[in-house]
Amino acid sequence: MRARLPRGWLFILVMLVVATGCGVGTTAPQKAGAPASGIQRPGTRADHARLYFVGPYGLRATTRPTDRPLLPQQALDLLLEGPTDAERERGLISEVPPMNGRLTATASAAGTVDIYLPVNVAELQIAAVSQLACTAAHSKVPGDKPPTAVDIRFHENLGRSPAPWTVRCDADGNVHPLTEDAPR
Repeated sequence: MRARLPRGWLFILVMLVVATGCGVGTTAPQKAGAPASGIQRPGTRADHARLYFVGPYGLRATTRPTDRPLLPQQALDLLLEGPTDAERERGLISEVPPMNGRLTATASAAGTVDIYLPVNVAELQIAAVSQLACTAAHSKVPGDKPPTAVDIRFHENLGRSPAPWTVRCDADGNVHPLTEDAPR
């Protein structure tokens, strides 16, 4: 016949085993370094520009601090300057080529951005079109639309083309042509 442990002892034994494996060390608290930084003080405002560059795995958004929200032309001017040294170290590049002529962008009150290219869209890589469209969509566009609902109209050859080519930037940074049956 076996000797039985009283249930109370069994409970204590189980609790001791659990307590020894819970990860609580026997040392005193240790210093962990400087306090967290980068958090804004309440009531302060920090603006930033969201620019899109090409990384090893496709289009990637990056932010740069600015002193105010940037209009589409200002955001695209920053994009055309190319990635910073820090962005290049992260593997980001620009597929937007140098162009003969000035790229211009205007935003309408209805929340549409018109980009006037000095070249044909067909001369650009799709990544370059995505960079331009997504950067413009994430700038300060009137109309209180989310960036995914902003229509970006590309006018080729500085507007000499018969009709603009309209696209939208999705949440993943992909550009899709806007068709007639697409919701506006």
